[in-house]
Amino acid sequence: MNFSQIPGQKAVIDRLRSSVAENRVSHALLFYGPGGSGKFAIALAFARYISCEKRTAEDACGICPSCVKYDKLIHPDLHFVFPVIKKKSGTESVSDTFIAQWREMVLRSPWFSLSTWTEAMEVANEQALIPVAEAAEIIRKLSLKSFESDFKIMIIWLPEKMNAETANKLLKMIEEPPARTLFILVSEEDDRLLPTITSRCQHIRIPSIQSDELSAHLVKTMGMDHARASEIAAIANGNMVRAMELAREDDNSAVHLERFTKLMRTAWTRDIHSLVTWSEETATLGRERQKSFLSYSLRMIRENFILNFNGRENRLVYLTRAEDEFSEKFHPFINEKNINALNREFNLAYAHVESNGNTKMIFLDLALRTMRLIR
Repeated sequence: MNFSQIPGQKAVIDRLRSSVAENRVSHALLFYGPGGSGKFAIALAFARYISCEKRTAEDACGICPSCVKYDKLIHPDLHFVFPVIKKKSGTESVSDTFIAQWREMVLRSPWFSLSTWTEAMEVANEQALIPVAEAAEIIRKLSLKSFESDFKIMIIWLPEKMNAETANKLLKMIEEPPARTLFILVSEEDDRLLPTITSRCQHIRIPSIQSDELSAHLVKTMGMDHARASEIAAIANGNMVRAMELAREDDNSAVHLERFTKLMRTAWTRDIHSLVTWSEETATLGRERQKSFLSYSLRMIRENFILNFNGRENRLVYLTRAEDEFSEKFHPFINEKNINALNREFNLAYAHVESNGNTKMIFLDLALRTMRLIR
C-alpha cells in the first residue's frame, strides 16, 4: 500500500510526509476518525514510507527490498496487533496466532471492518479482544533491536479493544519506547481508549473521504461506470468499506435488509409467534454479525425518518435501490412519535450484545418493543 493508492486525504498524507522529511516523527501516533475513512490504509502506507530504502519526497519506491517485503507483509520490523478470540483449546491467543489469516485479509484489501476480520477468524459468538498476553508480546518484540530498518513499527488496530489491564501494561512502553520505535494506533472509537493512552500519543484525525474522490477511486479500481460510482459514493457517505460492499453487492447488506424487513412487517402485524422465531434466528448469528445488523437497522431507521421531509429529493438520504423500494411504503411508520424510542431500543440492544448478554432474550425483547412502537 502506497500513499498514491489512497483516495483523497491529501492534507493528512502531506502532514505525515513532512514529519519524515523534517525528522520529527512522533514515537506514538493515534489515527482516529469515522469508519471507512482509510485510517488503516494510511497507517500501512506510512509504515512502508518510513521503512523504504529509496523513498522519494512523495512516496515509497516500491522496488527496494523493504518494499518487496511490505508487499507480502513479512518485513521483520513491522508488527501488527489486532483483536483476537481464544482458540478452542482454551489457551490465550495473541495476534501472531492469527497472523496468516490477517495477512491474507489485508493483502486482499486494506479496507475492512471488524466484522470482516471476525469472519476471517471464523468466529461464532465470541467477541474479539486484545488480551493481556498481547501486552507481554508487544514488550518482548519491541525490546529487540531492529533487523533491517531504522524503525521498529507496531500498528495496533482497534486499540479500544484492549481491556484496562492490557492498556495499563503498555503505558510505560508507549510513553518511553526503545529508541527508533514507532507505535501507530488505528482507532474507530477513540473515546473508548483510556485517557492515559491517548495522552501519550500525537492525534491525527482522518476525515471521511470526499464523495468525488471516493467515486473516482471506484471507477479506477473496480472499472465501474461514473453514474453508478457516484450513486454508491453518495450512499456510502465517505465510508470506503461501505462503498466497496455496495460495489460488490455484498451479501451482508441484502441479508440485513431482509432481516430488518421481516422484523418491521412482523411487528406491524403483531404476529408474536413469528417475532419469537425471528428473535431465535437472529440469536444464532455471531455477535459481530448481530452488532452489524443492529448498526444497519439504526441507519435504516434514520434514513426512513428523514424521508418524511422532502422525500427522495433530500440530499441527506442514502439508500440503495432495494432499500429505497422497501422504504417507499415503510417510511411513514418512522416518525416523530417513535423515532427517539426506536433509536434508544436498538442502541440498548447493541450495548447488551456487546456486553455478552443473552442474545435470545435481547432480540425477543427488542422485537416486542418494536411491535409496541411501530404502530
